[in-house]
Amino acid sequence: MRGEATAALIAEELVITKEGARKHLLNLTDQGLVESSSRSEGVGRPSTYYSLSAQGLSKFPDSHADITIQLLQSIKQLLGENALDLLISDRESKVFQKYNLALSEAKSLENKLDIITRKRTEEGYMAEWKKEAECYLFIENHCPICAAATECQGFCRSELNNFQQLLGPNYTIQRVEYIIDNAPRCTYRIEEKM
Repeated sequence: MRGEATAALIAEELVITKEGARKHLLNLTDQGLVESSSRSEGVGRPSTYYSLSAQGLSKFPDSHADITIQLLQSIKQLLGENALDLLISDRESKVFQKYNLALSEAKSLENKLDIITRKRTEEGYMAEWKKEAECYLFIENHCPICAAATECQGFCRSELNNFQQLLGPNYTIQRVEYIIDNAPRCTYRIEEKM
């Protein structure tokens, strides 16, 4: 609630020893739930301050999925499907520009897949790719926009369009597994056109 605190302050609040607090904080840091930073506050050793990491913050309730669904429903109800399509098209264009810039130096399909995989993983999709016989599989093991995509499948259509444009006209891409259809992941088959 305070944003950051020292081990001494945490020990005082929890009525435990400073060493006990430090041990818990180090364990939480090892788990990626807490981050530390040192700050010099005059004479003496710098003080170490601890705060929740993004992963730590994610452990608290978050109603963003509910709000997202409510907003999408309101847009459809108040402004119509066309307004929602315009919003999705705008997002599609911005995402394409960002990825296209990242792919500007990619020389091969595998280079492109490496870059797309890295960017998608940074965005929470837990992406990977692999080669199988005459095709490639691009796999997203998680969908951070699943609630929005379930409410409005235009997001998924937009992503598939972007993948096709990014990979280029020499390849076809087809979704063969779909989280929204109760598959464990979204998988795309990529094949070179003959």
